[in-house]
Amino acid sequence: MKRTKIAALLSTPSIGSEVLIKGWVRTFRSNRFIAVNDGSTINNIQAVVDFEKEEETQLKRITTGAAIEIVGKIVESQGKGQTIEVIVKSFSVLGDANPEEYPLQPKKHSLEFLREIAHLRFRTSTFGAISRIRHAMIFAVHKFFNDKGFYNIHTPIITGSDAEGAGEMFRVTTLNIDNTPKDEKGKIDFKQDFFGKETNLTVSGQLEAELAALALGQVYTFGPTFRAENSNTTRHLAEFWMIEPEVAFNDLNDNMDLAEEMLKYCVQYALDNCKEDLAFLSNRLKEEEKGKPQDQQSMELIEKLKFVADNDFVRLTYTDAIDILRNSNTNKKGKFQYKIEGWGSDLQSEHERYLVEKEFKKPVILTNYPAKIKSFYMRQDDELPEAKPGMEVGTTVAAMDILFPGIGEIVGGSQREERLDILQQKIKDFNIPEEHVWWYLDTRKFGTVPHAGFGLGFERLMLFVTGMSNIRDVIPFPRTPKNAEF
Repeated sequence: MKRTKIAALLSTPSIGSEVLIKGWVRTFRSNRFIAVNDGSTINNIQAVVDFEKEEETQLKRITTGAAIEIVGKIVESQGKGQTIEVIVKSFSVLGDANPEEYPLQPKKHSLEFLREIAHLRFRTSTFGAISRIRHAMIFAVHKFFNDKGFYNIHTPIITGSDAEGAGEMFRVTTLNIDNTPKDEKGKIDFKQDFFGKETNLTVSGQLEAELAALALGQVYTFGPTFRAENSNTTRHLAEFWMIEPEVAFNDLNDNMDLAEEMLKYCVQYALDNCKEDLAFLSNRLKEEEKGKPQDQQSMELIEKLKFVADNDFVRLTYTDAIDILRNSNTNKKGKFQYKIEGWGSDLQSEHERYLVEKEFKKPVILTNYPAKIKSFYMRQDDELPEAKPGMEVGTTVAAMDILFPGIGEIVGGSQREERLDILQQKIKDFNIPEEHVWWYLDTRKFGTVPHAGFGLGFERLMLFVTGMSNIRDVIPFPRTPKNAEF
């Protein structure tokens, strides 16, 4: 007999038919009721065994976590909580789980504890739901770009350039760290390394994606990126996944339109295709927030997702945002950890969330940031969006960040600097050796065009869609400072 997945069994039950199901035992009650889950759905199927007809030694093997195979008949359920159940005709335990050792017994476990056993946390309802939603969001991203005629590009994971100019990169080397070769100046001789030069794990596929966009028109990457930041926060990972579209002939407005459309598409895809998992996570969030004062409770998860999918994002310049923040009571009363003194301040997460959650109560796109706090490749503005004392042409860049409730920045992007002379000067200003990015500059020599793109941190999107509060819980195996387990 062919195995039937529990999701299929529950969606199209055939009363009276005989089925073969396989899965893992969630609970075994009264020596009679087995709750089985196979990962295909958040829901368990109840299998009812006649303990008087089964060997006691076999029944004792039906423990939480054990893998089981059941042949039985589908009947309408007489109990609460399920519409159908399976009357067991025969069963066999495929893999035992010693209850003295198996750590996921049927009780509430903290998320901190589950991170310590990340190899097993997939088996919980919470992480099963997150994993299925993560798959749906991966598929939604690819479908969105494919349907719009984009080409997916695989950019290098090992790179000789630092796209962000951040310097916080993981080095890749085959040199003997106990006896590294030195050059005549006493420095490490990377000419003897595998690639003949210093190389690192990529922080972004953007620069390479630009090269492809300037021939193929519109491309996107979806790959792993790495930051060696010693940031032990709920929003940072050392290894995460980035989605980076680049589009030839697009300007900043086109870029904002594309990013907003993509985010709304992904959120709507989750609402349409992950109903049961989202409902479970919504109930989980409600339970978690029961003890909080009313004014500190988040918007209900599904309501929040619908709100984002159905409403236009607010668009305003960095300059306007600074005015709002500086004049806010929160800033005047010193309640921000980082006080906004004036134009040129680098916005922190607390400022971004204030704009989204207090001022506008919807997603916000900030544009035209000061050049000094943004990356070298962002296009210098020819004219200022608004005149401010002390500001000159070239002070701002055609950058945009999208801010989401509960998250802060979820997307960062810009129109790229297509003018060779200005780009060369900015590379010099950022102390980037021109020989490291000669290939990037070539695209500005041969048929340069205006173009734009953005980066979406996939795990930030997952935080928003699932309602989880810690980024370590929306990636299967989080990589953080002092933690590279599993």
